[in-house]
Amino acid sequence: MAKAEDHDDKMKQQTLLNLKDVWKIYKMGEVEVPALKGISVEIKKGDFVAIIGSSGSGKSTMINLIGCLDTPSKGTILLKNKDITKMSESDLATLRGRTIGFIFQQYNLIPSISAFNNVLLPMEFLEYEDSIAVKKVRDILERVGLSNKTHHLPTQLSGGQQQRVSIARSLATDPEIILADEPTGNLDSKTGKSIMDMFQKLWKKEGKTIIMVTHDLKLARYANTVIELRDGEILSVQGKKRWN
Repeated sequence: MAKAEDHDDKMKQQTLLNLKDVWKIYKMGEVEVPALKGISVEIKKGDFVAIIGSSGSGKSTMINLIGCLDTPSKGTILLKNKDITKMSESDLATLRGRTIGFIFQQYNLIPSISAFNNVLLPMEFLEYEDSIAVKKVRDILERVGLSNKTHHLPTQLSGGQQQRVSIARSLATDPEIILADEPTGNLDSKTGKSIMDMFQKLWKKEGKTIIMVTHDLKLARYANTVIELRDGEILSVQGKKRWN
């Protein structure tokens, strides 16, 4: 048991994502508007991180950079020790597809295809073998409690069920990082709690690294590490004891 615990501790000490003096500057005509100002932070493997802050604090910009959906104006971002600012778009897309699963407030499901096919999509992009992909989709939908909804369209599902499909889709390629942007923003409190309980299970039992953006301090309490942004800068980084 001790050896297993030592292994877990060692895994959690590995830096999975490293932002070094990261700036993101948008140009509005002749004016430069910095959305992030010299952000430096390390995110360890196996952590549950909440990024909090008011509107305009830089949360969305930071999550886009962490998710490799955008590149910084200045600074370095290392994902699994690979500098994403120096990668080709095709290599970056492959790394992103295999390493990061995305969950959005708006679910971002394709309305014209079934829950099953929505979950299947990421594996099709990465050219999984059909038989393997189909089995994985069935297994994942069962894990999120939707094995009886596989052929339903998103419009035939409740908000909570749609978000579960979104979570299933994020798990399809077995990514190390789950990136969640206001994941309960459109859900009632009871359904939101069930989604957060699912995140806890993914983190504690399956060892996923979870990075969640939220404006809700109640949700931040589920996390192990809380990063607070204000005006594009890190105001504080708090460990678990601060939030219990």
